[in-house]
Amino acid sequence: MPKITYIDAAGTARTVEGSVGATVMETALRNNVPGIDAECGGACACATCHVYVADDWAERVGPAEDMEQDMLDFASDVRATSRLSCQIKIAPDLDGLTVHTPARQG
Repeated sequence: MPKITYIDAAGTARTVEGSVGATVMETALRNNVPGIDAECGGACACATCHVYVADDWAERVGPAEDMEQDMLDFASDVRATSRLSCQIKIAPDLDGLTVHTPARQG
């Protein structure tokens, strides 16, 4: 199973196993990873699962689609590598993915 590392704003890293086909958000919630609120439950209707994809993973994860980009307008401190974790599906090639959670969610 692919491993995902979540790093919070204080620099604390948590590495958990994710299931192929699940999202980065679902994996965080299942493993009680702090910093991802996911108020809409993964419907891409809020920005409370905002993460920063680590620079070395950004190209592999890919850019946000239009609907996700619209929701990122509601996120705090949006950056070039900002994504909604509900829109990142875990695939075998994402084993080792690192994401950072912002200091606060939308």
